[in-house]
Amino acid sequence: MILSYEKILIREATVEDAQQLCIWWNDGSVMAHAGFPNGLGTTAETVVDQIKNQDITKTCRHIIEFEGRPIGEMNYIRADEKICEMGIKICDASMQNRGLGKVILSLFITGLFEQLGYEKICLDTNLNNKRAQHVYEQLGFQKVRENIDSWRDQLGNLQSSVDYELVEERFNSYL
Repeated sequence: MILSYEKILIREATVEDAQQLCIWWNDGSVMAHAGFPNGLGTTAETVVDQIKNQDITKTCRHIIEFEGRPIGEMNYIRADEKICEMGIKICDASMQNRGLGKVILSLFITGLFEQLGYEKICLDTNLNNKRAQHVYEQLGFQKVRENIDSWRDQLGNLQSSVDYELVEERFNSYL
C-alpha cells in the first residue's frame, strides 16, 4: 500500500530501510513507550530478515516520509478478514507535536478501510501516553478497556495499556 497526501508519503518498508529502522528501534527514547527504554538491541541484518519474511497478506511495515525523508513507521497486522491492528511511531522527535500524527493516521486509516477493506481497526497504547490517546479519540477511536499493570517493560516495571477500536462510521478524517 502506497499512500500520499501533500508532503506525506506512506510506503511499504524495503530492505533499504533496515538501517534506519534499526537506528530507531535501538533508540530508547523512541522505544520507551513500547516497553523498551534501552531500545531493542537489534541488528540491521535481523531487520532485513524481518522485512524479507513478512507476509503482506497478514502484516506489513510501512515507512512514513515527510518532504522526502523518513520520519517514522507504521504497521498493520491482520487479525481476521475484516479486522486489523495497527501501530505508529513518529520517530523523529523534531516532527512530533506538529499536528502531523492526525493527518498521517487519517491517511493510513483511509487506506486500511478503503483499499484493504477492513471494517474495524484496533490499537493499543501505554496508559501514560495521554497525547496519543487524545489523538486516537479525536479520530473516532473508542476506548474498549484499560489493562492495568498487565505487562512489564524491559526494566521490570509494571506497565498499563489501553485498547481502542475504530469502525469506519465513527472515523473523523483530518485529510
